[in-house]
Amino acid sequence: MGISDSIPVHFSLSSSSSSILDVSTVVAITVFVTLLCACIVIGHLIEENRWANESITALLLGLVAGLVVLLISKGHSSQILTFSEELFFIYLLPPIIFNAGFQVKKKQFFKNISIILMFGIFGTIISFCLITLGVFLLFKRIGVTTLDIKDYLAIGAILSATDSVCTLQVLNQDDTPFLYSAVFGEGVVNDATSIVLFNSVQSLNISNIDGLTALKLLGTFLYLFFSSTALGIAVGLLSAFGIKTLYFGRHSTDREVAIMMLLAYLSYMVAEVLNLSGILTVFFCGIVMSHYTWHNVTESSRVTTKHGFATISFICETFIFLYVGMDALDVDKWTASEASPLTSVAVSSTLFGLVLVGRAAFVYPLVNIFNCFAKKDSDKIIFKQQFIMWWAGLMRGAVTIALSYNQFSDDSSSESALMITSTIIVVLFSTVVMLLRNAKPTVSDATDSPSLEDLRLLFLENGDPVDEGSNQPVRKRSSLRLLMANPTSTAHYFWRKFDDRFMRPVFGGRGFVPFVPCSPTGAADETS
Repeated sequence: MGISDSIPVHFSLSSSSSSILDVSTVVAITVFVTLLCACIVIGHLIEENRWANESITALLLGLVAGLVVLLISKGHSSQILTFSEELFFIYLLPPIIFNAGFQVKKKQFFKNISIILMFGIFGTIISFCLITLGVFLLFKRIGVTTLDIKDYLAIGAILSATDSVCTLQVLNQDDTPFLYSAVFGEGVVNDATSIVLFNSVQSLNISNIDGLTALKLLGTFLYLFFSSTALGIAVGLLSAFGIKTLYFGRHSTDREVAIMMLLAYLSYMVAEVLNLSGILTVFFCGIVMSHYTWHNVTESSRVTTKHGFATISFICETFIFLYVGMDALDVDKWTASEASPLTSVAVSSTLFGLVLVGRAAFVYPLVNIFNCFAKKDSDKIIFKQQFIMWWAGLMRGAVTIALSYNQFSDDSSSESALMITSTIIVVLFSTVVMLLRNAKPTVSDATDSPSLEDLRLLFLENGDPVDEGSNQPVRKRSSLRLLMANPTSTAHYFWRKFDDRFMRPVFGGRGFVPFVPCSPTGAADETS
């Protein structure tokens, strides 16, 4: 976000103070900090209210603040901050994605990795194709005629980006672990896929498109996906090994927390420098840090990092919703669009309708394909869960707005401005309507506890000599047969064996915490 000078503010200040701080800058920051405090207080008061939550509160407060600023400036402008997609991706998004990876239940996430990748990659591509085709066929009938093929492709990529931040508000990780891990994991992969598609569209040569272009696009995505993931894992392991080896906790908790924060942020920036996906990198860095690094620090550092990362993420989320609400009343964009209210509603309705159709077109078919390969009824995704997965992914947020600004803000045409205002309408409508607390799913899908069949498989792998209820010896099944019969449990079992034998002795983790006499953990060990 950049500071805007659109609001004339006059105060009597000394020349010395005015030379240090710009008055409009101070006023803008003061207003936003005040609004953030108000969002936190109001969100606490309405925590048990089924009709609202903190995200909706931030949006509505942003709208009210924009209206007040609009009245003060006598209809001239409602902006005190100017949206900058670069600063959004650099400062606001990384803490949110990192904390999500840091706090995510890793077992649930990797258990559902197949459905996450199906939705995040193939689902995003299906949605991109349908939205692009839809706007190409329908916009000219509405009266939008100046957009070219690149703009249509960009709109498809922009509106294919779900809002993973909203997922944190809609689904509860403890009550619905499967839905949370599936939808949020999809959102992270989806954001990366959408940004890759968007960047590919920017560099696409429209005059020379052939069948090889699609293969190049797929190869680019696979390269970015695996390279970004590997980079995040490498930085996470580096932080674990460094803290375990250097014993930061023996000197200062502050150093431990600082090195974790800085390396996490460094992973994101290095990914961006290398033209990789910073979102995927910082997400997997958070997962690795929670698995290894977090267990290597002192007890006070664990408490600090857990609540510190969550607090920073919470402030960034609230700021994003607050700004989206305030930015919606920027009269400059609405004036520049030169569109009638009927045209604006028609374009926004068309875009949101395509979002609905595009998501339904891949959620239900892909889930049913997944169910066909599920060996047990308990592993199948029921229709109610399918509906929640479709509904929870309809929200569009700041990533969508940032990409829309990137595509259309440099163009001074009225229809480019119309695309920005229509995108804001879609974001506001989808967020406010879909985030209503009364629509929050109440179904519990907690499946963390292993089934009897999973336990039996693991006993057989360990060479249990007899089967339950029988005196006959049971032949030990081969690793390949186990993997084919029950891939999730078997892969998790062998990963745990590899992790305990090779990874944790080197990188630390639960059960391999360094002994630090000055820490609370060390004191407890000395007492025992």
